[in-house]
Amino acid sequence: MCTYQTTIVDIDASGKTASGWQRLNRASVYVDHPVHFASNHAVMIDVINPLEGAQVRVALEMDAESARALAEAILTALRETPEAILGDTKRVIGLSG
Repeated sequence: MCTYQTTIVDIDASGKTASGWQRLNRASVYVDHPVHFASNHAVMIDVINPLEGAQVRVALEMDAESARALAEAILTALRETPEAILGDTKRVIGLSG
């Protein structure tokens, strides 16, 4: 059963696509039937730039355990990094990415 529950968040990121590094600014997270991952259902993460179309997209499909591990790894990295460094993660005007 699919819930059609989707969480969308605006982000500031870069991702590597088939055509190289692209600026990405929206992430969608949901559970659905995967396209490639060998499972009936998967946690799906699509990171896109809506202004650039479908060719600028990074997609992930994973099991729930992997999704939890990824989320925890992100939170751990943020928790263990000094705030002075985290404050230095804002985009620098003029740099590509």
